[in-house]
Amino acid sequence: MELLSATDLAMGYELLSEENTQLRRAVASHAIIDQAIGVIVVLGQIPPEEGWRVLRDVSQHTNIKLRAVAEHVLKFAQGGAMSNAELE
Repeated sequence: MELLSATDLAMGYELLSEENTQLRRAVASHAIIDQAIGVIVVLGQIPPEEGWRVLRDVSQHTNIKLRAVAEHVLKFAQGGAMSNAELE
């Protein structure tokens, strides 16, 4: 078994820390996207698969990140207005 240097350990720690941060962001984004799909399903009275497609298609056609589109849907569902300027 080879012992690692302090530099190797520090680099490994930094890599793991960054990966942890990225995973936390991904989990948070996933929750927001799932909630937005739920809103679309309820308002559109459509199946969840179609709700996912709607969210994805809007993201692709507007060139806006999926999470940002999902955040706009949630804002709208909570009584907020949705303007075209916000989606640009």
